[in-house]
Amino acid sequence: MLELLKRFSDGFRRYFIIGPACKLLEVFFDLLTPLVIARMIDEGVGLHDAGIVLRYGALLIGMAIIGMGFTLICQKMAALASQGMGTAIRSSLFARINEFSYAELDWFGTPSLITRITNDVNQVQLAIALGVRQLIRWPFLAVGSMIAALLIDLKLGLVFLISTPLIGLVFWLVMARCVPYFKQMQARLDRIGLITREGLSGVRVVRAFVREDHERERFRKAAFDQAAVAIAVGKLSSVLNPVTFLVMNLGVCAILWMGGIQVDTGALTQGEIMAFVNYMTQTLLSIVYVANLVVVFTKASASASRVNEVLECEPSITDRGNAPVALPAASDVSRGTAAPALRMDKACFAFGDAEVNTLDRVTLTLGLGQTLGIIGGTGSGKSTLVSLIPRLYDTRSGSVEVMGTDVRRWPLEQLRHVVGIVPQRASLLSGTIRSNLLWRDADATDEELWAALEIAQAADFVRKLPKGLDAPVEAGGKNFSGGQRQRLTIARALVGEPLLLILDDSASALDFKTDAALRRAIHERSVAGSATGALPLTTVIVSQRVSSVRAADLICVMSHGSVAGLGTHDELLATCPLYEEICLSQLKREELGSAAAPTSAGAPTPTVATSHNLPVQSAEGEGAR
Repeated sequence: MLELLKRFSDGFRRYFIIGPACKLLEVFFDLLTPLVIARMIDEGVGLHDAGIVLRYGALLIGMAIIGMGFTLICQKMAALASQGMGTAIRSSLFARINEFSYAELDWFGTPSLITRITNDVNQVQLAIALGVRQLIRWPFLAVGSMIAALLIDLKLGLVFLISTPLIGLVFWLVMARCVPYFKQMQARLDRIGLITREGLSGVRVVRAFVREDHERERFRKAAFDQAAVAIAVGKLSSVLNPVTFLVMNLGVCAILWMGGIQVDTGALTQGEIMAFVNYMTQTLLSIVYVANLVVVFTKASASASRVNEVLECEPSITDRGNAPVALPAASDVSRGTAAPALRMDKACFAFGDAEVNTLDRVTLTLGLGQTLGIIGGTGSGKSTLVSLIPRLYDTRSGSVEVMGTDVRRWPLEQLRHVVGIVPQRASLLSGTIRSNLLWRDADATDEELWAALEIAQAADFVRKLPKGLDAPVEAGGKNFSGGQRQRLTIARALVGEPLLLILDDSASALDFKTDAALRRAIHERSVAGSATGALPLTTVIVSQRVSSVRAADLICVMSHGSVAGLGTHDELLATCPLYEEICLSQLKREELGSAAAPTSAGAPTPTVATSHNLPVQSAEGEGAR
C-alpha cells in the first residue's frame, strides 16, 4: 500500500495535508465538548442557573457548526485524493497491461487482470478515502481523550490502562487470522470473473450443447467458494465489535462505581464524572473504529499487492534502445540485392518455463513479394509461429528477421507498422467501420479505406449499409456475420500499406470463391506496388485449406511444432507424406497437379472435392449468424 502511495501521491499531497489538518481541528472541538458539558452540569444544572446552561449550549452548537465545516472540507479532500489516485492507478495499470507481451497476458490471465483493475483498485480507493477522513481522527481522538481523562483523575485513568490493552489483544488475535482470508477472497473473485467471462463470451456454444445447467453449477460452486471465505472473514470480524463494546461498557461501569464513591467524598464533581465517561466512550469507540479501519486497510493491502504485482512486472518484450530500421530500397529489389522479407534461423519457442519446445528449430527464408503458406494439423504450432514475426512472443533460441533485421532490434511501433497481422479470431471494437479501419493509420483517407475494403472483398457489403463507412459496429462486431467480420479485419490490416501481411487462418469463414478473390487481390496489390517502384507486399497465409496455400511460392508444413516439409506444392507432393495426406483429405488425386501460378497467391481456385458432398457457399452466404 505504501508503495502505491509513494508512486502516485504526486499531485495529491496537498489533499493529504489539508484533509487531516481539518480533521485534527474537528478532533480538537470533540475533545473540548466533554469539558463544556462538565461545566454546564456543575455551573448551570448544579446551581439551577438556566442562563449558564443556555450559554454553554450555544457554545456547543457553535463548536458543532465549526466542526462540521472542517468535516466537509476534509470529505472533499478525501474524495479528490481517492478518486484522483484511483484514476491514476487504473491508467497506469491499463498502460502497463498494454505493454505486456502475450507471455505476461498468459501468465496473469484476462479475468485476473480485469479484477485487479476494477475491484482491487476500488479497495485501494476506499482505503485512501478513509485514510484521509478517519486515520487521523480516531487515533488522535483516542489518545486525546485518554490524556484529558488522566488529567481529570489519575486513579480513574487506571480503567483506561486496563481496558485498552484488552481491546488491543482481541484486535490482534482477530486480524492475524483475517489477513490470509482477504487474499483468498480476491483469488476467488478472479475465478468468478473467469467463469463469467467464459459463460458470456461462449453463450451460443453453451446453448447449442445445452450446457446451461453445467455452467450454472460451475458458477454456483465458484460463488459459494467465495461466499464461504467471505463468511469465515465475517465471523472473525464480527467478534471485534461485541468484545470491544463489552470491554467498554464494563469500563464505564467501573468508572461510575469508583467515581460515585469519589463524588460522595467530594473528590470529584458530577460534571467531571460525566466528562470522564464521555472520554472513556470516545476512547473505546475510537479503538472500535480503528479496528474497522484496519480491516479495510488489510483488504486494501492485499489488493495493493496484486496491483503492484502487475505494475512491477517488467514486459519480457521491449524495444528500449532500438533505433529505427532502414527499409530496403526499391532499387535493391530490382537488382536482387535486397534482404529477404522474412528469415527464421533455428527458431525455438516454449510457453512459460515449459521444458519441451512448442516450436523447435524452425528455419525458412521468404523473399520480398513472395507468399508463404503455412499448413498443418490443429495444434501443430502454426499460429504460434506467425506470432514470432511481429514479436508478440520472443524466441527461446534462434532468430527471426524481418527485412534483414532481427525483430528484437526493431522499434515495436515500426515493426508492427511494417507487419500487418489478421488474427484467427476476428475482433472489432464498438464504434464505426471507419474507426476500426483507422487503427493502423489514423490519417488514412476515405480513398485508402475503400481501397483496403476492395482488396478484402468487403467493399460491396459496406456500400450497401445505409451509413457506409460510418455504419455502427457493436462490441465484438456482433452485428456482422463471421465472414464480414473477417473481411473487415483484413481490410484494417491493409490500411497503412504494410510490407508483410500475415493472414492467420483469417479466411476460415469465407467461401472458396471469396477466398480466391481475396488472394488474387492481394497478389495484384503486390504486383502493382512493384510496378510503381514501391516495395512489393509479402504475404504469409496460415490455413487449413490446401486451396489457400497451394499457389504459394513456399509452403511450410507444420507437425507438432517442427517443420515436416518445406517447398512448393509440387515439391511437397513428392517429398512430404504429411502434405500429400492433407491434400488427399481435401482434393481428388487427379486434382493434385501443379499449382496454376506458383508466384500468384491469387491463382484460380481448384475444384474442391468435399468429402461430405456439400455445395460451396455463395459469396454472400458465409458465416451466417
